[in-house]
Formats: sequence, structure tokens, C-alpha cells
Amino acid sequence: MTDTSALPPRGQEFEASLDKSDRSVAAFEGQDKNVIDRLQHALHANPTMVPFIVLALSIVAFGFIAGANFFSAFNLSLIMQQVSIIGILAAAQSLIILTAGIDLSVGAIMVLMSVVAGNLAVSMGVPAPLAIGLGMVGGAAAGALNGLFVTRFKLPPFIVTLGTWNIFFALTLWLSGAQSIRSQDIDAAAPLLKFFGQSFRIGGAQFTYGSILMVLIFAVLWYMLNRTAWGRHVYAIGDDKEAAELSGIRTNRTLLSVYALAGLVCGLAAWASIGRVGSVSPQSFQEANLQSITAVVIGGISLFGGRGSIMGPLVGALIVGVFNSGLRLAGVDVLWQVFAIGWLTIVAVAIDQWIRKLSS
Repeated sequence: MTDTSALPPRGQEFEASLDKSDRSVAAFEGQDKNVIDRLQHALHANPTMVPFIVLALSIVAFGFIAGANFFSAFNLSLIMQQVSIIGILAAAQSLIILTAGIDLSVGAIMVLMSVVAGNLAVSMGVPAPLAIGLGMVGGAAAGALNGLFVTRFKLPPFIVTLGTWNIFFALTLWLSGAQSIRSQDIDAAAPLLKFFGQSFRIGGAQFTYGSILMVLIFAVLWYMLNRTAWGRHVYAIGDDKEAAELSGIRTNRTLLSVYALAGLVCGLAAWASIGRVGSVSPQSFQEANLQSITAVVIGGISLFGGRGSIMGPLVGALIVGVFNSGLRLAGVDVLWQVFAIGWLTIVAVAIDQWIRKLSS
């Protein structure tokens, strides 16, 4: 007869097996959590990684969906042309959002300054370089007006720019009489206004000077934000305005300069938009404000300010262009193109919220 007294009780055997199982599950969950944490840290340290990955996957996916025409040099360069104006506005919008603000008036400033420059050069006979310069100065002044309300009167940027959007739109209709300036009139009086609509070829690709301007603007702003004290102050204000003040940063002066610079970029966008459209229309780019915000959000800049790379919105604008081009070549209705971009924006915000948990 076997002696069972030396063996552990069956209850102890069962508990030991449970402990071993629990330890295995805990080890697996810990390993899985470590992978997720590493990914979260990587995305937090490199905020443009997500939009770059999305852009690459989008290009590959639409290459299969839309066919070989999508990968043609002409089509890819056409995407650059199509997003050039929204991309420039996204650069201006990025400056504001980095400070934890938002500007709903960037599109209205652009259209207003295009009308100002067009009327000065075509209707009033002002030399085109001077008219263009006054349009850019006017854009900087409009942006500074937004900044003045935000800094001096402590009003929320959303409310201020919502109000000035209506003001600038009304001024546009008043100055233009709700009438467009035709392409023929611009060609006769001030062809320089359409400079950024001119194109050149490199192999099978065709680029406009407007798309080159977009890239140059992002390059200059990247240098300013990453290689100057002013850029560090902008990030500090967006991260924590009160802490930035305590550290000696003149937050109001920096904020005012940010809004003025964003307005100047909108003035450049006004000049580029005339070349892109070929005329001056007070009714053009009605959705530019929302499209610029979409490019910024998809590009990985946090709506809460203080985090993100200025190059992200450039990638974000290209993602929107790739989606629109790919879906169009695939025969998808415009309605569903907008539907897809809407979901892409929501996913981008959700990813940003998940990444921000690391610093909370």
C-alpha cells in the first residue's frame, strides 16, 4: 500500500498550479505592457512618426487600390500642387496650436489679402510688387489683431478668431463687391500675382512654384522653432503658460509675435492662392480653416499645445492629398472621400490622447 503522507495535499497542489499560472499570465501581461509602453514612449519622443507611417501605408495601399496610375510621377507631383495652399495655411495654424490656441480665421485672412492685393494691382494700378507686399503686411496686421485680443484682453483664441473670421469675411465681400477679378484682367495688369501658379517639369513630374513655396515655409519655420530661443519659448508657452512666465519668458510678447507671423504666412498664402486658382475670388477656399486644422491634427501636433513638430502638418496635408487622389482614382464618390478624412481626423486625435497619457 502506497504511503500518501509524504505527498502534498491535493489542495496544495491545486493552489501551487494556480500560483504558477498566475505568475505566467502576469509575466505575459508585463511583457505585453512593456512593448506598449516602449511604443508609447517612442511616439511621444517622435510625434511625427505616426503621420509618416500613415503616409507610407496610404501610398502603398492606394497604389494597389487605384492601380499603377497612382504611382506615376505626374500624379504624385499633382498631389503636391493640390495641397500647397492648405499646407501653407496649416503652417500658420501650427504656430497658433503649438501655443495651445486655435485660429479659425486663417482662411479668411488669406482670401481678404488676396482681394486687397488684387484690387490694388488690377483695379487701382498699384505696382504688383507693392500690392503683394501690402497684402502680406495686411496679413501680419490681421494676425496681430487676433494676438492683441488674446494677450491684452485675455480672450479665448477660439472666440476671438471666430469673431474675426466673420469680420474678415464681411470686409472681403465689401472690398470686392462680391465680384471676382478675372484671370484675363490679372494677366493684362499684374501677371506677377499668378507667379506661384507657374509650373516646371522634372522628368515626368510637374511642380508649381506654389508647392516649392510651401516646402520652403515649413523649412524656415522648422529652423525658427528648433534652432532659436523664440522657438523654445513658443513650445514652453504651449506646454505651460504660467510656468513659462515664472521662468522669465515674456509670454504676451511671444504670443503676439506668433499671431503676427501666422498672419504673415497667410499673406503669402494669399499670393500663392491667386496663382493656384488663376483669379481672385471672394468666395474661394470656404473650408480652408477646417482643412488647415485637419492637416495639423493628422500631422501629430497636439491640440493641447506644446508638443509636435512643424513638419508634421506638411505630412498631414500630404496624407489628405493622398487619400483624396487615391479614392478619386479608385472611383469613390467625393462624399465618401470627405467621410474617410473625417474618420482619419478622429483617429489622429485619439492617438494623440493616448500618447499624452505618458506625460499626465
